[in-house]
Amino acid sequence: MATPFWYNAALSIIKPLYRSRIKKRADNDAQYQQECLERFGPFQPVKNLHAIWFHVVSVGETNAAQPLIEHYLKQGHPVLVTNTTKTGQARAKSLFLKAPYEALFQAVYLPADQKYLVKHFIEKYQPKLLALVETELWPNLIDQAKQLQVPCLLINARLSEKSAKGYAKVPSLTRPMLQGLDQLLAQDQAALERFIALGAKAECSQVVGSIKFDIHAPQHAVEQATQLKADWSLVGRKIVTIASTHAPEEQTLLTALKPYLQRHPELLCIVVPRHPERFDEVFAVAQTLELRTQRRSLGQAILSDTQVYLADSMGELWQWLALSQACFVGGSLNEPGGGHNILEPIALKVPTVLGKNYFNFQTIVDEFVVVNAVLVAQDADQAIQQLIELLENEQQAQALNTAAQRIMQKNTGSLAKHIAVIDQYL
Repeated sequence: MATPFWYNAALSIIKPLYRSRIKKRADNDAQYQQECLERFGPFQPVKNLHAIWFHVVSVGETNAAQPLIEHYLKQGHPVLVTNTTKTGQARAKSLFLKAPYEALFQAVYLPADQKYLVKHFIEKYQPKLLALVETELWPNLIDQAKQLQVPCLLINARLSEKSAKGYAKVPSLTRPMLQGLDQLLAQDQAALERFIALGAKAECSQVVGSIKFDIHAPQHAVEQATQLKADWSLVGRKIVTIASTHAPEEQTLLTALKPYLQRHPELLCIVVPRHPERFDEVFAVAQTLELRTQRRSLGQAILSDTQVYLADSMGELWQWLALSQACFVGGSLNEPGGGHNILEPIALKVPTVLGKNYFNFQTIVDEFVVVNAVLVAQDADQAIQQLIELLENEQQAQALNTAAQRIMQKNTGSLAKHIAVIDQYL
């Protein structure tokens, strides 16, 4: 069933706005031209025909799909990754565009969801199958994959109650889109029921858990952290990372942390903002608070008197987490929030704190909350208090970590279930 006329008309109207948005966030004209080429054609030259195509939005989804992508690359399958955001693409390239996978891997932006663009893209790349990760649903993309006989799977699928209500408002778009999926692999029962209520075919849908639990830190990141610890004389420093932060989280968290930083010269805070376009803004926040700050982007080292280290780089979160003794996961104190993946610090056995607005990861976080495996803060002051306690109370940190590792072990296995379904289409 073709996508509704009003949807395609709306896309044509907003296309110029979309172009101007790309221009606004590009660092230079070459970057702007490059992104336009990938979004609106004629597209990048094809590295490998008949690749397994994963579409992931941003960093979180790229990280979630990492073990799956890695599995197929190790087996010698070519992989194409499309992203919607600059940060997502940078993350994908930092993970896979290197030895030994370089020849098999390609990452480009997803074209704008116009029928002729998507059709041309699929005909050019001729993928074996399309795996959409989490909730990354595009009507023309799914419609054209079906027309061109490319199997289309929604994997590691999640759908919050809030998102389900949004999709329910446009049944003429949502129902055909979900009906076009060949398989829907949901993270949990609640998500599965929401998808089916919106029109997904029950006979092609099942719960297989979240591949996020099958996550592991890349070895090179752990090695890099060990090297930095030695190079920058960090043994003996107490290090907290505030990761994936959004405005105004850096402002409120650093304000609450400032008295501790002034009293304890051994304390260090690494700040990893979620979006690169905010790096300068976050640096200005630290300057206004008169905190001694170094920047990764300028190649600066952490000095003996550094209070804040701004990790304004792409694809290096793992190594900052590996340096930490406690971590706050952002996007969860801001409004409306939604939160980010707590499983990265937990995979590195770093005791974790997050804010109360974590609805994007509700099912996962709730499982940890019930057994006191993470700490949830109501505001920035409480978050900092909890982080300091974790640094000072080794017993509490250890108890939190032990509970968290039990949950990680209990939930592993989703990766194998995903692979079993995907393999049927290869």
